[in-house]
Amino acid sequence: MQYRPLGRTGVKVSPLCLGCMMFGGKTEPEPSMDIIDRAIDAGINFLDTANVYSRGKSEQVVGDALQRNGKRDRIVLATKVHGRMADDDPNMMGNSRRHIIQQCEASLKRLKTDWIDLYQVHRPRSETPFDETLRALDDLVRAGKVRYLGTSTFAAWQFVEALWVSKELGLNRFVCEQPPYNLLDRRIERELLPMARSHGVAVIPWSPLGQGFLTGKYQRDQAPPEGWRLSPDHFRTKSVLESQRTFDIVDVLKAIAAEKGDGVNAGHIALSWCMTRPGVTSPIIGPRTMEQFEDNLKALEVELGDEDIKRIDEVSPPGDMVAPYYNADFGPSQYRWP
Repeated sequence: MQYRPLGRTGVKVSPLCLGCMMFGGKTEPEPSMDIIDRAIDAGINFLDTANVYSRGKSEQVVGDALQRNGKRDRIVLATKVHGRMADDDPNMMGNSRRHIIQQCEASLKRLKTDWIDLYQVHRPRSETPFDETLRALDDLVRAGKVRYLGTSTFAAWQFVEALWVSKELGLNRFVCEQPPYNLLDRRIERELLPMARSHGVAVIPWSPLGQGFLTGKYQRDQAPPEGWRLSPDHFRTKSVLESQRTFDIVDVLKAIAAEKGDGVNAGHIALSWCMTRPGVTSPIIGPRTMEQFEDNLKALEVELGDEDIKRIDEVSPPGDMVAPYYNADFGPSQYRWP
């Protein structure tokens, strides 16, 4: 396992980050903990969850797993704050000091740990000024409850504004951003990735497989089976499954995979592509089963050449959006919390 720097922090993380959104929800606690154990044994030292994932159940499972295997000190543990944690309280969501301090304490208890390595603001919120959010986060760092700060799905201009506020007020700054990035939506290459490389910001892409679409399991002009991630009522299904260009991308991925030899599939190519993009630190994989995790792990063994990248760029041009994974300005209007 070749570890990578987490931005300018000096911390080293694995080239894949284990996303824990499914754990405690669609994946029962025991198999969830087994996947975490297997990931650590394989050399993955980076785990990402959020308080909103199954309303805290994911964090509970992650905490139980790390307590059971006794390997908390080896793990770079990331979680997030912002999402709604109660339906009947308007203050149980957002980026206010009240919510951030309250939810950090709750996350620490669920994760059964004294500190969070990376605490991320899950989404921007225009009604809350950055100084309000950053002062609260800075207090958590100074208290030793959080080591580093990050964001998820911020636009480049929002991230830079936050850096400016941190500098002006002498506060701990954000060190990483977690954006949507895959071969269906490459918009972060326009501004976000150049900004991150310029400012020493780690980039931890979510949904590198396009919620499973880039694995090649969906069929052209056919409805997805019940229970699959892109189900008929999913808000991304129409834009992804009704576009011929999305399937053209998968066809190229399958062709390249076939040339790499037995055991290589389209998902491995898509994941390897994301891992090796300039400026990318560690894509987040979100397996639901041990089988899916083992399959994701094989992407570490795949090497893409210049000709492979050229063929991929022909069907998914740099900076292009073949099917939207977020609205144009990365605002929150099209996101639905689990």
